[in-house]
Amino acid sequence: MKYIFVTGGVVSSLGKGLTAASVGALLECSGLRVTFKKFDPYLNMDPGTMSPFQHGEVYVLDDGAETDLDLGHYERFTHAKLTRLSSCSSGQIYETVLRRERAGDYLGQTVQVIPHVTDEIKRRFTTPNEDADITIIELGGTVGDMEGMPFLEAMRQFALEIGKNNTLFIHVVLLPYVRTADEVKTKPAQQSVALLLGLGIYPDILMCRTERKMTDEVRAKLSLFCNVPINGVVEELDVESIYEVPSMLHEEGAHRIVLEHFGIEANDCDLSPWTNVTRKIRAPKERVHIALVGKYVEHKDAYKSVHEALVHGAIANGLPLDVVRIDGEMAEREDIRGLLQECSGVIVPGGFGDRGIEGMLRAIGYAREQNLPFLGICLGMQLAVIEFARHVANLDGANSTEFDEMTPHPVISLLDEQRQAVNKGGTMRLGSYECHVVSNTCLHRAYGQELIHERHRHRYEFNGAYRDILTSHGLCISGTHPSGLVEAIELPKHPWFVGIQAHPEFKSKPHAPHSLFREFIRAANLM
Repeated sequence: MKYIFVTGGVVSSLGKGLTAASVGALLECSGLRVTFKKFDPYLNMDPGTMSPFQHGEVYVLDDGAETDLDLGHYERFTHAKLTRLSSCSSGQIYETVLRRERAGDYLGQTVQVIPHVTDEIKRRFTTPNEDADITIIELGGTVGDMEGMPFLEAMRQFALEIGKNNTLFIHVVLLPYVRTADEVKTKPAQQSVALLLGLGIYPDILMCRTERKMTDEVRAKLSLFCNVPINGVVEELDVESIYEVPSMLHEEGAHRIVLEHFGIEANDCDLSPWTNVTRKIRAPKERVHIALVGKYVEHKDAYKSVHEALVHGAIANGLPLDVVRIDGEMAEREDIRGLLQECSGVIVPGGFGDRGIEGMLRAIGYAREQNLPFLGICLGMQLAVIEFARHVANLDGANSTEFDEMTPHPVISLLDEQRQAVNKGGTMRLGSYECHVVSNTCLHRAYGQELIHERHRHRYEFNGAYRDILTSHGLCISGTHPSGLVEAIELPKHPWFVGIQAHPEFKSKPHAPHSLFREFIRAANLM
């Protein structure tokens, strides 16, 4: 097994995850098998209880692991099958070390960061989760962060132990453009690399994030001062679409540097899947406008997978996409017709809590009444049920017990066993669940099969006590779990109105768009 370590410096949000995923994509195109691991220095056990405003979306894997959104990049850009072993935080590391100390596993030793914490980190570097030729390991945060030091020390030790020819370090840095001087500055990158060198880590590739193309002079300067071969100084320009990054790194020869470093003879890199995607994105056609009405629209990454799945659906239909983000609270106050009149489809994604709920209900009602294509995901499905119960089935005050415990019609509620759980995570349905699809429905036409599996992350469920009254008024239950739980609903008399309890966005890829998003965009384009 070969290992690539990806670190970042200067500032956060440079795109380490996207860089790691793109390198993985190029290696896959060269015929290699890749897998990924993400190490985050925060003390939370996982991102499951973290605010989307601070951390972005929680990306869920098939086995129910709640992980960082970068794992979404890994899965969208490659065929890697990730598990809970692919994601690790400082909280998990310290919990394991302290549990072993209490059990006496350290035989009376004084338990310290070195070697006990770093040994546990190194163990997790090599914990297998699938057969692969190369493991790409990304460290969250930036070099110099106090909480990241044990991970960097573990990387240094690991590289020493398994040999330089089995490890490669990629460091992602920012080259800021100073407008008043009309110059790209290299000093922040130099200082970031100096921190790495001081820790005993020597980067093999310097990924330079920049809005201006690098000159030969800048490239030579970075090579000299950062102790990186000049061909290892790789330009990573700002691009219009993230799906252009693999092609850009291919032109820079990033994959060749990796292969030569490891002494791997690989196939010629077949970049056609990515060139096809970028060609479709750039095709000059009329744009399709989709309203995304949600709770966290102010944070760019809170609905990352939903946004990317919409892009994938647009690519499949050969259409440029314009996503109009509408905050649920704004939809409560303003004229909903005015907010949605330019849009040809409405999507309401997942979320927790009662903020902005009434605004999202208004948007769903407008889509139902005006025959606008609608896709409700998780919370969006639940709200579609509530809106239908109130305004079609005439169940006044119908609601979810998440928002109103005293509602006269709890059409959405917790299961009995969930009410007994103490920890928040104990009430969650997480990971992949099967769904039986009813024939001759939008859901069946989209999937083309009667048994599907999708990833879940939610607490509240469709209340089966209201199944008969809602279906008698025209609601179609188009998907169910073997236990009888409702997985999907739709309106047969509507052109395209689907709600699904799962999160299909987690399984969409740019060259393999999820069928629900593909059909949703197709229906919106017909409006």
